[in-house]
Amino acid sequence: MSNYPFLSFGRPVSVRRGEGAYLVMDDGRRILDAAGGAIVTNIGHGRAEVAAAVAKATEEEGYVVPPWHTPSRVRLVERLVADWLPEHLTRIHLACGGSEGVESAMKIAIQHFAAVGRPEKCRIVGRSISYHGTTLATTAVGGHAARKKGLLQALQHYPSTPTPYPLRCPGNDPVGYYLEAFEDTIEAEGPDMIAAFVGEPIVGASGGALVPPDGYWEGIREICDRHEILLIADEVMTGFGRTGTTFGYQHWSFAPDLLVAGKGLAGGYAPLTGVFATDAIAAPIGETDFNVMFHTFAAHPAACAAADKVLEIMARERLIERAAATGERLMTALRDALGEHPNVAEVRGRGLLQGVEIVADRETLERFPVEANVTSRLVMECLERGVFLYGGGTGEVRDIMVIGPPFTIDDDDIDRIVSALSGALDAVL
Repeated sequence: MSNYPFLSFGRPVSVRRGEGAYLVMDDGRRILDAAGGAIVTNIGHGRAEVAAAVAKATEEEGYVVPPWHTPSRVRLVERLVADWLPEHLTRIHLACGGSEGVESAMKIAIQHFAAVGRPEKCRIVGRSISYHGTTLATTAVGGHAARKKGLLQALQHYPSTPTPYPLRCPGNDPVGYYLEAFEDTIEAEGPDMIAAFVGEPIVGASGGALVPPDGYWEGIREICDRHEILLIADEVMTGFGRTGTTFGYQHWSFAPDLLVAGKGLAGGYAPLTGVFATDAIAAPIGETDFNVMFHTFAAHPAACAAADKVLEIMARERLIERAAATGERLMTALRDALGEHPNVAEVRGRGLLQGVEIVADRETLERFPVEANVTSRLVMECLERGVFLYGGGTGEVRDIMVIGPPFTIDDDDIDRIVSALSGALDAVL
């Protein structure tokens, strides 16, 4: 099939079906999906009860415009409020994907300040290493050089502040360094011009599971409060259990004003993302003639039915607790096997979002040149060994193998991941 995808990147990989934590290829090989697709799959592939819920919603509800209530929408919202959302996030807006969700959160922040008579507060601060989506706005606010190629001339300017990268932080006080840099960004732009700051609590694929130092997020929260800047947590990848807590921000003692979470919400069975906000943000908008506009296929009944069933399974099988425990075993196994490898700079992450950073020189942290194509070669070598890992980075940040498997993997699967990556490193490097 030469006409899909839009641009070809070599020989296509053909998957026949998914079973649990595995993908069955056209040639019959079973590949451990240690990346969960794009760090999406949480309850595993091929769950019949999710398919049954989707079929029922498709038969009975079909398509209904997003603002109207349907049985599957009502069930999902009730489950989110009762079992999943923190108490302060009381307003729910549903979109199809992460790009739509993050852009919706950005628009809501800007509309909020317009509604309270401060339309000049309309700028959004992003970070130097980040990925927030593929629309023009989310591409622009993100810090992903490779995704901006061919678009820079059309992208609006968004102020940016450094992303916490403890491994490569200059100086001995990473918290102080990154918070001072954020203050400098605010001062340069003018706090009266800034509506919101957007960041991933733990940076996903663009940085390869970058975990900030303790104290960073609490400091960001204090600075945002002092300057009346809303804090948007992009948890498209980290939300709904991926890092071993319900949401990634809960590893620290702060709370966002808006939260976007998507991939794990429906676990790959349907396109669905939630944008969650406080009453304090939404109420002023509701008193104007502004509209928080829906997307045509947002909150699709079949997608809501899928998400409702995925979240039910997550709770019933205690998969968040399992992700936390399995993640600890995976981290230990990776560090035992690769912690002293001359080309491994760091093994990092939380829960079942982990990254292994590959370098040319472990002591100097010098990266391999771009033309060495290390990431792609490692991904393909791991595939040959029966394991799919996700290549992370931004082009400037590169050669990070990202691991984000279904929460249902077992100890044998952990051994397969570690063995495949270890063997691939030796074969490629």
